[in-house]
Amino acid sequence: MKKKTIPVKIGNIFIGGGNPIVVQTMTKTLTTDIEKTVQQIKQVEQVGCKLVRLAVPDEDSVSALKKIKQQVKIPIVADVHFDYKLAIGAIKNGADKIRINPANIGSKEKISEIIKVAKEYNVPIRIGLNAGSYKKKLDDTKRTIISQLDDNIDLFDKYNFNKIVISAKTVDVVSTVEIYQEISKKYNYPLHIGITEAGPLVLGSIKSAIGIGILLWQGIGDTIRVSLSSSPVDEVKVGYYILQYLNLAKYGIEIISCPTCGRCKIDLLKIVSEFEKEIEKENLIQKNLKVAIMGCEVNGPGEASSADIGIAMGKTSGVLFIKGKVVKKILINDCVKELVEQIKTL
Repeated sequence: MKKKTIPVKIGNIFIGGGNPIVVQTMTKTLTTDIEKTVQQIKQVEQVGCKLVRLAVPDEDSVSALKKIKQQVKIPIVADVHFDYKLAIGAIKNGADKIRINPANIGSKEKISEIIKVAKEYNVPIRIGLNAGSYKKKLDDTKRTIISQLDDNIDLFDKYNFNKIVISAKTVDVVSTVEIYQEISKKYNYPLHIGITEAGPLVLGSIKSAIGIGILLWQGIGDTIRVSLSSSPVDEVKVGYYILQYLNLAKYGIEIISCPTCGRCKIDLLKIVSEFEKEIEKENLIQKNLKVAIMGCEVNGPGEASSADIGIAMGKTSGVLFIKGKVVKKILINDCVKELVEQIKTL
């Protein structure tokens, strides 16, 4: 059962309080490049992103944030390190939420100044702790992160500030899970979960799916960010796929395709790739359908009968089926086109 946390409003959405788990990402552009940043934000919004974070490393980025905010609908989180004045500037320039790492912001006095302004402007703060901020062994780091979090929560409590989201990430899946399990027992604030610096697309997706998946299955986590050395669009998609396969959200077309074997007489990988491009081009990607693409008569339509629609292909031709029933014979060269056209009618 999912733990019910305190709801925190960020722009036009809520995190925690039993609300749907929010998928977020972070832009990979220079924040000062307003045009490219806005373009990237709109791209992630198209694939379902609900919250986007921007790096704010300097005063120019603070100024850019205000202009970016005017051009997008999605709530903006300002990611601030080292300089507490940048956090204050971001709040005053319209950030819907800020993320700070207390380990590098500095003294409690500086953090207190951020809290005071955030309270005045009614802007939530994510206390975002990372293992990389502490030069210690992993076990010592875990204890340090929990201790640092406790100290900071006490400071926020001193100012009666409860618009808090918590994160405490490491690059290690097991350690991250253990830290969040402990935090979840101690606090009712919403948790932002993820594996930091997870890596390139395939490796990072696997690490994230395991770490985030374990926590979500235990009812821990209110918002997720999949950190990848890849595009933010990929981060959002992987995040939603994790939710979808845990039955926590529905997210567009789910492709069921066979791994291929010696019975397959076609280039199935090419067909699957072509299909993915077509549904994106035709703006069909968010249709809630299971689509099977099978390379022989063994895997489809029989073994793919759970799919809403699919194709099973032989060397030159195959069949198109809906709910396990064959409705049409199709040629190999037309299979993707036929499948896409049928999906449009569903």
